Parts: sequence; structure tokens; C-alpha cells
Amino acid sequence: MESVDVVVIGAGFAGLVAARELGDAGLSVVVLEARDRVGGRTWTDRRFGHDLELGGTWVHWVQPHTWAEMTRYGREIERSPRAEEAYWKRADGTSQRGTLEEFMALIDAGQQQIIDDVRESIPRGTEPTVGAIQELDALSIQDRIEALGLDPEARAANESVWVGHVNAPLNQVGLASAMRWVAATGGHWQLMHEASATYRVVGGMSAFTAEIAADVSGEIRLSSTVTSVAQQDGGALVSLADGTQIRARFVVSTLPANAISGISFDPPLPEVWQRLGAERVASQGSKLWIRARGHLPRFFAYASQHDPLSVLKAEYYGSDEDGDYTLLVAFGPEHTRVDLDDLASVQAAVDAFRPGIEVTGVTAHDWMADPLSRNTWMTHRPGQLTRDLAELQRPHGAVHFATTDNAKLWGGFVDGAIESGLREARRIAGADSGSAQ
Repeated sequence: MESVDVVVIGAGFAGLVAARELGDAGLSVVVLEARDRVGGRTWTDRRFGHDLELGGTWVHWVQPHTWAEMTRYGREIERSPRAEEAYWKRADGTSQRGTLEEFMALIDAGQQQIIDDVRESIPRGTEPTVGAIQELDALSIQDRIEALGLDPEARAANESVWVGHVNAPLNQVGLASAMRWVAATGGHWQLMHEASATYRVVGGMSAFTAEIAADVSGEIRLSSTVTSVAQQDGGALVSLADGTQIRARFVVSTLPANAISGISFDPPLPEVWQRLGAERVASQGSKLWIRARGHLPRFFAYASQHDPLSVLKAEYYGSDEDGDYTLLVAFGPEHTRVDLDDLASVQAAVDAFRPGIEVTGVTAHDWMADPLSRNTWMTHRPGQLTRDLAELQRPHGAVHFATTDNAKLWGGFVDGAIESGLREARRIAGADSGSAQ
């Protein structure tokens, strides 16, 4: 039977970084990835004649772990196109056309009010559970917006912005999810908006993760599904769907909270993981790429959190045998609201933003239906962050947990995944050498 120092389950950013660091520390490592690719919830795929990001996309220099990796591998960034037009849904349900400046003026006061107490709530972005957030975490983002008494137009616009950020209905997302990201940008909501939806990795996320994978000294085995982890004296026995078994002194699980129950653990997972898996995190939305006929002006548009899609942006242009087309990226708060096999339903969802767009195709990956993720990016329900974060970071015997879902600084982002991979690699290397944790 094969034996290694560490088995890493999952080859996303967290797993690849952990495996690279552990290998560099002199430990033998095997990475087991159930998908046929590396990257986890980041995935650049060729569709509609373009390399499209089906999962995580945007990065920024205020995300320190990501920027360090970008620097290490010489990756560059490019800006998503700046909008020439803006559309947003008014309180009466009609669509308003304007400029980026007009929309920003509409949301400015409300955006500040939503997070105005962030410096007292989370004084340090690296400590997202320390401060007044302990009391505020019971609130949802919707609770905070309703308490502000915004006029109907400003309220509708501010709701549409935040549902785009958190990928779920606002009454199901903890205010802490908003506060922690703004705290990570020094309390400036404008910078948080820029950091989360502006700059892409040149060459795509899949090329980025491939470079990290090339630096892993151990083997990365694709299409290798782990079914169980049984802890034994001095380590664990990892079993795969094909009957293979591997003994390891340590195991690093990188599965998201919603998907970790797909593996059987003996002894069972800590109660915090079981409880969070049963409750599910708030994230439940969709990301779609939509092909529209013609060369449309650069625009962004917001519908409402009650519509099938809440955010729509023009990203790329192209031509084929049918003529010019524009590729739009869209986000919706609940993945079940849009049927990708029904072009008419996608057309209806787009019609809610602005008239005159003819949908000719759509493509996406349903991360909620994917058994290896079962969510998009991590957003917590009210109370989950402060209740669970510290416990989610604790090892369980030989099993360690590295995932953006238990990161401190940029939880839910690529940066959080890298942070968690570095953290658990350091812990394991320290335990292996007998140094203090």
C-alpha cells in the first residue's frame, strides 16, 4: 500500500499552494483531485470563441496573498472594460438609463451608511470576528438596509449592488459578509467594489493555477475521487472511488463547507463542520455568459434581487458566421431562477435590465449543482462568521482544513484560498519538525 507524508484533497488554489509549500519543506505529497483539471472554483474555458472565466475572476493588489503569487509567477492584470452606459431598475420596476457617474451618485450615501460603523465593527481586517461585529453578526444585510430609511430609488439601487456582491438574497446573508470585505480594504467601500469586480488575470485563472501546479514536487492525480478518510494511529487511511488506498501522516481537505459531507470521515467531522454543512452557507447564485446579437455599447446594468439575474455587464466582442456579437457576463442571486436550457427564460431575464438585447446563446457552470463545490463564493448567513470561523480553522487530529471558507482576511476570494493553504502547510511542517504551532 502506498504511503506518503501528506494527502491533499483538492487541487484548487488552497490545495496547490499547500502542496507546493509542503513539498518545499521536504514532505512527500500526493494531491487527489476529483475533477479532470486543476483550479477548483476557478476555471477558464474556451466558449463562444473566447477564454471565459466560469468561476472566480477578479483580483487586486489589496489582496496580499494573491498579489504575492501574481508576483511570484509574473502574472499581469487587465481591467474589465469601463462602461459607457449604465442601466438600473427603479423602485417602480422600470429601467433607468444613465451614466456611471449618475449611478454612483445615487448609491453613494447608502453605500456609506451600510458600512459606516465598519471600523468599530471590525477594527482589523485580519481579525474579522473581533469587535462590535460580535453583536452585529445577528443582522442580515437586508436588516441593515431597512434600518437606514433610504428613499425608494436609492434603496433599490443599493440592494442591487449588494446582491451582486454576495450572490444570494440579502435577507439570507449576514451583515458580517459585507463588513469583513470592506474592513479588508481599510473601510473604503469604493475600494472594495474595485477589488472584487475590476481586474482580471491576463491569460486566465487556469493558466495561473497551472503554473502553481507545475511547482508542486509531488504528484497531482486528476479524476481521483476521495470517498473516505479514516484516522488511525499516526495518520489516516484515504480511500478512493476506484478502490485505491493511501496511508498518510496528514490530510489536508480543501472542500468547501457545503461539499465536505461528500466524503466519509472516521471519526466524524467536528460538530462545527457538520452544523455548517447542514445549515449551508448563504451563497447560492449563478454566473452566466450570454451571447447577444450585434455590437452593443459597453454597459453595466443592475436589476433587483427579486429578478432571475441581478447584474449584467458587456465584456467581449466577436464575430462569427451570424455576424457581430457581444458577450455579456451576468450574476443572479439564486441558481434555480434561470434555466440554461431555455433560451426564452434567459431572454426574459435580460429584458428586465434594458430593452433591445437579443440573446442568441448562453453558457455557464452550475457551481451549486456541482457536488465538489455546492456553492459559488463563500458568504455567511447571519451569525455563522463569528460563531464558526475559529473552530473551522482547527485541525481534527491528522486532518487539516484549507479553504477560502475558513480564511481570515478575504474569505470567499482566491486570496482567502491561498491564505488557508499557506496556514495549513505551515502547521503541518511545524508539527512534522516538532516546532511550536
